[in-house]
Amino acid sequence: MTNSTTDAPGQRPVGVAVLGHGTVGAEVVRIIRDDASDLRERIGAPLELRGIAVRDLSYDRGVPAELLTTDAEALITRDDVDIVVELIGGIDLPRTLVRAALDAGKSVVTANKALLAAYTGELAESAESHNVDLYFEAAVAGAIPVIRPLTQSLAGDRVDRVVGIVNGTTNFILSAMDETGADYAETLAEAGRLGYAEADPTADVEGFDAAAKAAILASIAFHTRVTANDVYREGISNITAADLTSARALNCTIKLLALCERVTGPDGKDRVSARVYPALVPREHPLSTVSGAFNAVVVEAQSAGRLMFYGQGAGGAPTASAVMGDVVMAARNRVQGGRGPRESRYAKLEIAPMSDIMTRYYVNLQVADRAGVLSAVAAEFATRGVSISAVRQEGAGESARLVVVTHRATDRALADTVAALDKLESVIAVTSVLRLEGSAE
Repeated sequence: MTNSTTDAPGQRPVGVAVLGHGTVGAEVVRIIRDDASDLRERIGAPLELRGIAVRDLSYDRGVPAELLTTDAEALITRDDVDIVVELIGGIDLPRTLVRAALDAGKSVVTANKALLAAYTGELAESAESHNVDLYFEAAVAGAIPVIRPLTQSLAGDRVDRVVGIVNGTTNFILSAMDETGADYAETLAEAGRLGYAEADPTADVEGFDAAAKAAILASIAFHTRVTANDVYREGISNITAADLTSARALNCTIKLLALCERVTGPDGKDRVSARVYPALVPREHPLSTVSGAFNAVVVEAQSAGRLMFYGQGAGGAPTASAVMGDVVMAARNRVQGGRGPRESRYAKLEIAPMSDIMTRYYVNLQVADRAGVLSAVAAEFATRGVSISAVRQEGAGESARLVVVTHRATDRALADTVAALDKLESVIAVTSVLRLEGSAE
């Protein structure tokens, strides 16, 4: 005799509705249909596809026509649907559908980082009140398991910092610029030809995508609701080939980083900082080796120390893998009568203003090639309490440049320094200001 749920006769199937049949949706549907036997064993009951909501029924999608519908609202409220998988993208329509599904007592799996970065609180409260699951592993870093380790494996630890490369498009562009010496526009065009960049790449290259993911990571890591509006954001569109050349001279590369960390406020209390920007990363740092369209996230916890998660951060199959992991978890909970982790927001930490954040800086100046320039520049840094770690001159004559690397200083102090440098007669232009992350200094 056995107590295994897989051997229980007549176990009620778990019904799944999929919203969207794009690259990821099609792969999720394929897995549900092709791997039905294995999924049944893992879950303890059959996993059955009830329907697929699409915008257009006019062309062949390779699935039985009776599974397709344009009426998503009717599909998600069907009595035989237990789990709704939202893969539409955008915010307004998915918010309406996901909220309706949760309110109808359906568990929801989504890969929609923009939706979660704006409305996690609202959706989590609905899931809580209706005793259902809201899972979103695929919303950050594709196939890389990051959400579940933060919510479960590290639930008994204190996370102090999460930093990562969470956007494959920008990492491909910066990696290619570093390796080939090409400029930003040329590399962006190549990313588009290879399918790494969208026709409108704004969400990626200006950091909006990474900022949404940073908001999700910060919310989970620090038990505080953080939205995309709380995340300081800069993109990579102003990065030049000269910046990469200077970075190489400093034994660094440049990466678009999402950084989430606990910082101490003036009152001695913990605050949350969430920010996205391109930064110099020393070659010895593990994130410097993440190239192409790959993603990586480093978590620093008090007891566990430094943990690194690395892999494919986008694409149909990798993202579908993360989605299906959530589907299996939600289905198991349905069969066994349990629930996954609830939203944890007990800490309610304040958001630290960017002006108070301390880091190191790289400042590239085009200057007049004459005596006294260095002392005038150094004086402006010293006046505002920004200590200089290293200075290097590049070129001569009209192309003379000073590259200044600072010790740690506040964003406010550095901004005031840059404003003062802009007014110096000997400074023709402040051409680049980048942060330096991952250094021991």
